[in-house]
Amino acid sequence: MRGVPFVKMHGLGNDFVVLDARRKPIRIDDKTAEAIAARHTGVGCDQLIVVEKPSRKGAAAFMRIRNADGGEVEACGNAARCVAELIMRENGCDSVMLETAAGLIAAHAAGRNRVAVDMGEPRWGWRDIPLARDCDTDHLPLALGPLMDGVATSMGNPHATFFVADIGAVDIAKLGPQLEHDKLFPRRANIGVAQILSREKIRLRVWERGAGLTPACGTGACGALVAASRRGLSERHAEIVADGGTLSIEWRADNHVIMTGPVAVSFTGTIDPSLLPLTPTLAPPAGRGRDPHRREGEGRSRAR
Repeated sequence: MRGVPFVKMHGLGNDFVVLDARRKPIRIDDKTAEAIAARHTGVGCDQLIVVEKPSRKGAAAFMRIRNADGGEVEACGNAARCVAELIMRENGCDSVMLETAAGLIAAHAAGRNRVAVDMGEPRWGWRDIPLARDCDTDHLPLALGPLMDGVATSMGNPHATFFVADIGAVDIAKLGPQLEHDKLFPRRANIGVAQILSREKIRLRVWERGAGLTPACGTGACGALVAASRRGLSERHAEIVADGGTLSIEWRADNHVIMTGPVAVSFTGTIDPSLLPLTPTLAPPAGRGRDPHRREGEGRSRAR
């Protein structure tokens, strides 16, 4: 049995293994995804992306997303930019529509090795996040150490953003897992820690549910900008400075959030068949027999 080709990509260090299942189905379950994502024994990544045939009109592909712990998730902005880049190069075009479990995402080229994606409209109703009970999503009734008075936002996946005076003083690797699993978040949550540098620049670190502390989180950056703007701490267009680099986030007047940033290819290869299930059948599309909300958390390389 021959190996399965993959492309290793990243957006600001948030890295992905991308598999193409549009022509030949690839069976990926939780255990398989976790094995591929393992950094010492697999390929290594924050998220495993399987590109499948779309089911919705106008979409070029369906993007299935699994975190490093194997759980399937709804959205990943950095992965959307990477997959959009691959498909635009493949089709020789400068725009593309992707289908995800969170809905359709429009993307377009924004310069050399840069892609902009429309992440859609943010939501902050308590059921939209979702939260376990009705409460003010602008001021979450949740505190742990220096993290308190957070803002909850859904960018297709749940985010809680906490604003601090000194981001360097916060041990997010210790606090993030506890907040991710707090009973207020029935589907867990991505935990963002943000420091306002100016009204047009925000420093951000994110503990991603199911992936841990990553160099950058696209949906987390969108959620942080929306949260800061809701609080009156920033403009509606700002630079979000992550550990891996900077994303440009704009919350437009039409309520859509646009994320722009770099993409890169690290390397290509094939996955040994021993890491894959024996039966090459396609996992059911999102919404058909599987709840995409069930689990989650979103090296220096050659840019292509």
